[in-house]
Amino acid sequence: MAKPVKPPSAKKGPKSGKPGATPSGRVTPKQTSRYTPPIPRAEKVSPRWVPIVMFTSLGLGMLVILANYVSLLPGDKPSNMYLLLGLVLITTGFVTATKFH
Repeated sequence: MAKPVKPPSAKKGPKSGKPGATPSGRVTPKQTSRYTPPIPRAEKVSPRWVPIVMFTSLGLGMLVILANYVSLLPGDKPSNMYLLLGLVLITTGFVTATKFH
């Protein structure tokens, strides 16, 4: 008759198969070459004028374009200059939203 085989006992401490194992059994992550930005110390708050300028210019740009196409602006027919003015105002709103914080 064959002798019964004992199951392997669980080892305590670092596992030999995992690199970077500590004595408590935790595995430390490998250091990567990926850049990690530093954690900001203080949260930046936008000045009050930023959202005011942003929403005003976006809204005025939309209104100018809409008023141009329903012929509410001076002139006998829709003008490309009003369309350009509306697009400039909308672009100003986007630049304000992304540039300042």
